[in-house]
Amino acid sequence: MEQVMDSMEPTQPDVATTKPTMRPPRPPQVISSSNPNKRKSSSTAWDHFEKFIDEEGRTKARCIYCSKEYMADSKIYGTSNLKNHTPICPEYLYNELHDGQDPLSKDVEEGNLVPRTFTNVVGRKVLAEMIILDELPFRFVENQGFRRFCNVFQPNFNIPSRFTVAKDVSRIYFEEKDKLRNALRGRRLCLTTDTWTSIQNFNYMCLTCHFIDDDWKLHKRILNFCIVDNHKGKTIGKMVESCLEEWNIEGIFTLTVDNASSNDVAISYLKEATNMWKGTVLGNEFVHVRCCAHILNLIVTDGLKHHNKSIDRVRHAVRYVKASPNRLQTFKKCVEKVKIESKAILCLDVATRWNSTYKMLENAEKFEHAFKRMEYEDLEYILHFRDGDYDRRPPNEDDWETCRKFVKFLRLFYNATKRFSGSLYVTSNAFFDEIYMIKRKIDLFSMSEDHFLYSMAKTMKEKFDKYWGSGEDSSKKGNVLLYVAVVLDPRKKLDYLNYCLSNLYGENVAKVITDRVQHVLERLYEYYNSTHSSYVSIQSASEISRMEGVGVDVDDDDDDPDRFIASQYKAFRQGKQPVGCVDEVAKYLMENSEGENDKTFNILAWWKCNTNKYRILSRLARDVLAVPVSTVASESAFSTGGRILDPFRSSLAPEMVQSLICTQNWLQSSVQISLRQAMDDVELFEDYGKSFLEAKLASPSAASPSPSSTVTNLD
Repeated sequence: MEQVMDSMEPTQPDVATTKPTMRPPRPPQVISSSNPNKRKSSSTAWDHFEKFIDEEGRTKARCIYCSKEYMADSKIYGTSNLKNHTPICPEYLYNELHDGQDPLSKDVEEGNLVPRTFTNVVGRKVLAEMIILDELPFRFVENQGFRRFCNVFQPNFNIPSRFTVAKDVSRIYFEEKDKLRNALRGRRLCLTTDTWTSIQNFNYMCLTCHFIDDDWKLHKRILNFCIVDNHKGKTIGKMVESCLEEWNIEGIFTLTVDNASSNDVAISYLKEATNMWKGTVLGNEFVHVRCCAHILNLIVTDGLKHHNKSIDRVRHAVRYVKASPNRLQTFKKCVEKVKIESKAILCLDVATRWNSTYKMLENAEKFEHAFKRMEYEDLEYILHFRDGDYDRRPPNEDDWETCRKFVKFLRLFYNATKRFSGSLYVTSNAFFDEIYMIKRKIDLFSMSEDHFLYSMAKTMKEKFDKYWGSGEDSSKKGNVLLYVAVVLDPRKKLDYLNYCLSNLYGENVAKVITDRVQHVLERLYEYYNSTHSSYVSIQSASEISRMEGVGVDVDDDDDDPDRFIASQYKAFRQGKQPVGCVDEVAKYLMENSEGENDKTFNILAWWKCNTNKYRILSRLARDVLAVPVSTVASESAFSTGGRILDPFRSSLAPEMVQSLICTQNWLQSSVQISLRQAMDDVELFEDYGKSFLEAKLASPSAASPSPSSTVTNLD
């Protein structure tokens, strides 16, 4: 276990260093004159240029690195232009310093050339950031390979010890924390939180904030990753309150949590504790948001409790093929013989994770004919089923058809979970569309003649209605803000919501729900209008003054002060309402929808362009659209393709764990990865893996693989 020492080891003072002043070997001098007795050019510029005579008889110089040409008649031009070129030559790898000037480097963010000077302070800071971003252990700085790299690349860098790096990490954490605290000042935030028990039985709580900035860009930042005494609701509520006070946050709009009963207690505590805070909206009436991804997981998990023999047969067929490299090789030959072209890879599922069952069946059904071929190519494949209780046969056509229906049904939940789990794009306006499609599909399968699908859908419907309601209580059981988010989507608005609800519950029920949603929207608008009226009044009054010429001559002030006060009061009263419309909500709802068929529609960009048109409503939209419908932003701190608290970080003090995880989140870029590019990369890596496996299977040493190597290869 590594421990962070309180004392920093002494380091050598930071000294600005430059690259060695030695220049590359002087290139052969090219003399255009045929006179051997002519004196050679003595300027150092000619170390990097060659002189020649062009077709017109003019003396020129050519850079030996980039071949750029200059006029070089020494009697007319001199060599200043040549000397000026060398330090900025793009092909010259040994740019040296002239007259003490720093070398130039390109600013990554701005794209400008800026002076570059290496110091140990900068080197240590960048090294600490690398440790944070790449999740490296502090002992990394003591690795022989890293030290050799530094000695060659920058010999003047004094490599710090792991204890010094740990202190540098803490220093960066506090610097970045101050920056973030200033950025969050005065903002109303949406929060997600979750708790987790580490491998050392520490109870951690991760608190993440979400907000849309003044430029209408969505952000998420981990505020705290800290120890809590237990998972009780009041304990969690007090810890969240303490974290908010530490950050000087005075207003929370929503708090998204999973469906544990302890979280209900935590929400109740926070509602009461923060009720009088400056940024509280309508007494925290809408602060509680249940994690939609967690609800979907509960719905599907309950549905899968119904045992199905068709799925069992497919599962054991996949398990047989994945059991050894020889069986996998036989299966590949079957795939080739039936001419299946698919990059899908067979994978086993985990009983406790429904999404793994979905992926297993989705990939396996693409190879249905290959599994059928296995019955003729591999006798042991048939015997495998006779040894178990699977109705003594491999999957047949009916089994595969059942699996296809099952996969199609689960795909809705799988895609909805992925969409809910985003943290770099708006999710609150996507909630209704996803549950609308799921509700319709559950109702359809509830009338299926297939006993398995009927039983599964019936169980799912009970769980769905428990959390999201059925009929008039739909907007009451869930958070009505998620319905308001649909209305604030300019592609949909209130008519779209009414249309979809009518399809589900009928016109009467739809009207009851939409009336409630509109009432909540108007209440929120009135609250925002009252809290932001001073800001709007100043802008509106100034515009009215320009349009109507409100102003008083100095002489008139003395003659009729009552007239002056009346005119100012009139301007103030007019400024109390948004310019051009008494009620922005009514104006917004009356206008036609926009961008319905635009697949590239950006809802944040639309509101940014219409901010001046809807001064108050846009402020409300900025908070509503920032609401996350899933706690995945917090859960991702526990797993980034694996457990983020690896044995190294789990061994650190809790304060250092928080410094590492929070600072990593703050330093990372919010640029989204292209999904298509990511998929291409995965397929490329899979091709590499297949080629490696085939080469290994073809080698004599792979004839009798050990159990451990078999598992490694198959994974």
